[in-house]
Amino acid sequence: MANNSTSWREKYKRWIEIGFNAVLILVCLSAATLLGELYYREGGKSTWMNSLVQMVGFPILFPILLLKKREENRDDEEHMHKNTINSNNKNPSVWMFLSVYVFLGLLLGGSCILNAVGLLHLPVSTFSLISASQLGFNALFSFFLNSQKITTYIANSIILLTISSILLVFQPDDSSSNDSSKGKGYVLIGFICTLFGSAGYALLLSATERIFRNVMKKRTLKEVMSVVIWQSFFATCAILIGLFASGEWRWIKTEMNEYKLGEVSYVMTLVWNALAWQIYTIGLLSLIMKVSALFANVITALSVPLIPVLALIFFNEKMSGVKVISMILAIWGFLSYGYQQYLDEVKLKTELSKAKEEAQVSLVETGLNHRAN
Repeated sequence: MANNSTSWREKYKRWIEIGFNAVLILVCLSAATLLGELYYREGGKSTWMNSLVQMVGFPILFPILLLKKREENRDDEEHMHKNTINSNNKNPSVWMFLSVYVFLGLLLGGSCILNAVGLLHLPVSTFSLISASQLGFNALFSFFLNSQKITTYIANSIILLTISSILLVFQPDDSSSNDSSKGKGYVLIGFICTLFGSAGYALLLSATERIFRNVMKKRTLKEVMSVVIWQSFFATCAILIGLFASGEWRWIKTEMNEYKLGEVSYVMTLVWNALAWQIYTIGLLSLIMKVSALFANVITALSVPLIPVLALIFFNEKMSGVKVISMILAIWGFLSYGYQQYLDEVKLKTELSKAKEEAQVSLVETGLNHRAN
């Protein structure tokens, strides 16, 4: 009875953690996207700067990482004998970790700059629409890299979320997101950059899940924090090189002085943007660790109809009937995927219960054979 109570408690705790991380993702991704749009609207012009704030906030994660290392060092001392027995399972080399972090960092940095260029040349609703293609890319990459099964409910979820995004194309765009002229050439550039940025980020999520399984060997918060910090470090280095190589660093002082909301608001916009991106990244990797990259991407896709609603509130964009229908379809798609997760939980529980019963029967049979002999 106590074991059943404990298992139910652990199950509910897991889903509470998943729900909490999902809320973090939606809130922080929406806030970061709107702050990026605000930066452009009020006079910001540097795509490198808008990319940099997505990564540069990673040092705030060091205290959490150090705290987790202390806790796990105590656990390592308690389980020293087990580690000695399993010493044949060698940890990956430093060079392996370094190559993994550099790869993830460059992929993340490239996706950030592509998305920053896309947001510069596209309205928020259009940018969110194209970003939803990340779900399709992620399903494809997860299929090849992580052997992710595309069930009927998952396919239904992907289709519904894709339709909810495509619907936004057919609604009139009343927003003027920034000062740049949005001619067909600029819109095409924005579309291509956002599409490739979404593909790059989907590859990042799927690759991260595979790395946790095959390289890290463990899925603790310490490993998650390490991945976030190191990939953000190398992404920041790559973006800083681009910022100085492009010469945009010379415009920062002028840009700050000419910012419509003032110099203090300029700094605070970048600071809060950086903080929102870091919290979003932690929530995203936590979902990858607890569920899968595809599930994390489905949660991310829910921001597609959410961001236009927030744009309505903060940027006075109009809410059309198409956007309302898009939001309903997105929620339906999320529920479809959530139901698949529920079915997977039931199936796993049944398999574990069956395996436990077979083990007990085998143990009893073994005992009877010993007595007979």
